[in-house]
Amino acid sequence: MIKEALSEAEDRMKGAITALTNDLATIRTGRASPALVERLDVQYYGSPTPLQQLATISAPEPRLLTIKPFDPASLKDIERAILASELGLTPNNDGKLIRLNIPALTEERRRQLTKVVHHRLEESRVAVRNIRRSIHEDLRDFEKEKLISEDDLTRGEADLQKLTDRYVEKIDELGVRKEAEIMEI
Repeated sequence: MIKEALSEAEDRMKGAITALTNDLATIRTGRASPALVERLDVQYYGSPTPLQQLATISAPEPRLLTIKPFDPASLKDIERAILASELGLTPNNDGKLIRLNIPALTEERRRQLTKVVHHRLEESRVAVRNIRRSIHEDLRDFEKEKLISEDDLTRGEADLQKLTDRYVEKIDELGVRKEAEIMEI
């Protein structure tokens, strides 16, 4: 009973870490990365489609992204989506390819991005704590229904707390890494 609950908690916490990792990848640093735009929603024939499904995205230079659409007709839609996004990038279109020059970040913009990172980290910590609370309630219910003993409940709570601490630590490590990446000149 307890092992299944802890296994479920770990799976859900891994999901929170994966979501955070994907989220942090979309935050711009001074370096060009395809992850910056690959999840950008493009209105393609009336439905929102992730850019990675519409084009090949590459970073031939440290400060340049190139986007080559599979369908040349979608070029204008992709360009429109990039302009509408909060990336602050201006696409250069040559009819076949879109080039995105990634300018160096100003000190003020770096600080703003660091705040965004901190906000996302806190959201992930809250998600992990909510998972812990949910599983903790399940463990208490098991004890109330006499499915586990009080000692098992205590051990389960301790294991759940260790698991939570481990995942919060992973979140903090991801945050430190991303912040260093943003502040790097």
